[in-house]
Amino acid sequence: MKESNTMAGKDKSDLRPQTLLVRGGLERSPYFETSEALYLTSGYVYETAEEAEAAFKGDIDRYIYSRYANPTVAMFEERLRLFEGAEFCRGFASGMAAVFASIACQVKAGDRVVASRALFGSCHYIITEILPRYGVETVLVDGTNLEEWEAALAPGAQCVFLETPSNPTLEIIDLQAVSNLAHAAGANVIVDNVFATPVLQQPLEFGADIVVYSTTKHIDGQGRCMGGAVLGPKSFNDDHLTQFIRHTGPSMSPFNAWVMLKGMETLELRVKRHCESAKQVALHLRTLPGVDRVIYPGLEDHPQAALAQRQMKDGGSLVAFELSGGKSVAFKALNGMNLIDISNNLGDSKSLITHPSTTTHQRMPEEDRLHLGITDGLLRLSVGLEDVEDLKDDLTRALSD
Repeated sequence: MKESNTMAGKDKSDLRPQTLLVRGGLERSPYFETSEALYLTSGYVYETAEEAEAAFKGDIDRYIYSRYANPTVAMFEERLRLFEGAEFCRGFASGMAAVFASIACQVKAGDRVVASRALFGSCHYIITEILPRYGVETVLVDGTNLEEWEAALAPGAQCVFLETPSNPTLEIIDLQAVSNLAHAAGANVIVDNVFATPVLQQPLEFGADIVVYSTTKHIDGQGRCMGGAVLGPKSFNDDHLTQFIRHTGPSMSPFNAWVMLKGMETLELRVKRHCESAKQVALHLRTLPGVDRVIYPGLEDHPQAALAQRQMKDGGSLVAFELSGGKSVAFKALNGMNLIDISNNLGDSKSLITHPSTTTHQRMPEEDRLHLGITDGLLRLSVGLEDVEDLKDDLTRALSD
């Protein structure tokens, strides 16, 4: 069955983080390979009919079907679980599959979900359009305003969902304070930690219950495969998530899990370089003509700079900046890039830039976008691993033409 990672390798909880990213969850086959084995199989065979019956009844622990679990996926799950310090980890086909499952598996008609207003466009769609169709009441609050959280949670809630840093304006939410309020209201706290990565921020340490990732981003880190993950307490997996995954099928493919395993080996090294370059790029953007504001959690003028410093080990790989002149000027800058690619992805080794109001957040009503500071002049830059001086040169050229 393998759905609880009970056989995903020896206990490595005493190893240091970077070692876990390389060695965590490693389960060698009888061939004793160096690299993790890739088990491209949809199903598994049984010696006897009695063994098959026992497996489906849960009397024995073994692999049944790769929609439920797979040895390569289990290695990925165990590696990320160890690094995050969670009791369980489940892999998903994409980050959005992980987000939806983390909420949908625990709510029913009549329940309330409270979420921060500053969300990725697809997360906003789930909260504001999909969940209400099924009779779930949803409430949005300004994530940085604890009074709004307190008021929204006063009637009680089933769960809280938030991003910190948020997409794309990089708001920082006080995880400990929101978790305290949510738990007093009987709610589970789900944190989308994709911008911070598990290297820079571990929400469970600040009281969160569930952490979700799009592993498509920094964990893969090279733009190759889709993936997602949900981590948290074993009780959540046993009581809510396992049956949801079994019967809805948002499972991660073994090949994608193998790619994620290899990506994790260099995750800490890459994130450190991303952060170093992102801060330099943010400082450089301040000097360029037509840049009205630069948003980066690692700078002292970020609205929640002190909180970011307390919750995160560094500022991250994302920089947001606003150009005077609106959409036409923003498009001219995008089209003037020779090195930085226009793409809505992020966390890649290549630097990528997008115009949120016409891409990732284009479905959001204009009033809501403007409330969040997503103007027509705002650009979101994911700083990659190129030489930072080349990135500065490309930005200077594009913004000066």
